[in-house]
Amino acid sequence: MDNKHQTPAGNPVIRHKFTADPAAIVFNDKVYMYTGHDEAPPGEYKYVMNEWLCFSSTDMVNWTEHPIPLKAADFKWVKGGAWASQVIERHGKFFWYVAVEHNTIPGRAIGVAVADRPEGPYKDARGSALVSNDMTTFIDSDKDDIDPTVIIDDDGQAYLFWGNGMCYYAKLKENMTELDGEIKKVDLPDFSEGAWIHKQGSWYYLLYGYQFPEKVAYAMSRSIHGPWEFKGIVNEIAGNCQTNSPALLEYKGLTYFIYHNGGLPPHGDSYRRSVCIDYLFYNADGTLKRVQMTSEGVVPVK
Repeated sequence: MDNKHQTPAGNPVIRHKFTADPAAIVFNDKVYMYTGHDEAPPGEYKYVMNEWLCFSSTDMVNWTEHPIPLKAADFKWVKGGAWASQVIERHGKFFWYVAVEHNTIPGRAIGVAVADRPEGPYKDARGSALVSNDMTTFIDSDKDDIDPTVIIDDDGQAYLFWGNGMCYYAKLKENMTELDGEIKKVDLPDFSEGAWIHKQGSWYYLLYGYQFPEKVAYAMSRSIHGPWEFKGIVNEIAGNCQTNSPALLEYKGLTYFIYHNGGLPPHGDSYRRSVCIDYLFYNADGTLKRVQMTSEGVVPVK
């Protein structure tokens, strides 16, 4: 059953579990937030991630946890590793793009699951990887196919962006479960991982983990195909954590910047991360103001 967690207002927003790599959507006036689940025991310094979590809220402060909607084991072709992910709705269905480790093709891969409701349960939409490591040969890496982010453009064309060490993108077919054409690369300075594609007004924004330990930087473009103009840092290194995974959400007239840090006592760190939420503001020219990370977080929205 669903669990209501009355978390004291402030960051991190989820305190009974370690949560990482956030993504969020608005559906029927409610926010659904999707996270990874860091399960490494204290003293173990590696990622132990087997499942994804879903929480919902109508005020951005009080979050209800839903039953576990998706696990790496739900994909028969996956060895494990439930890394960063994103959900998008199309034609009344919810598509969840996830980073996992492939069972037979060495390296990381991207899968897609589908559900009839935002909270799931989700099931493998293809029975195979959407992107596997043998499809991306721009760089020699077994980790370059992670951290998917997805957008449906104003003309209805969907795009998938992803990558580690190199940023890739490709068109998606209308069924949202197949690539439509070649994989292209996006040249961005010091691209690490954790991309987030977003559109506001006539500008496209591509946020990503920048350098290492990661800050979040961003680039802007008038076209989804670029050219992308690097605009600098939007979020500094998040406390006690080497990675930095951004998500943007517009809700009830406000823009929220959702990220993770390693700040949940007593064991929080880079392998035991926690989702936080602060506000994001735009400048008059469309550029982004630097995020002010706070302990207080956001106030409940009416």
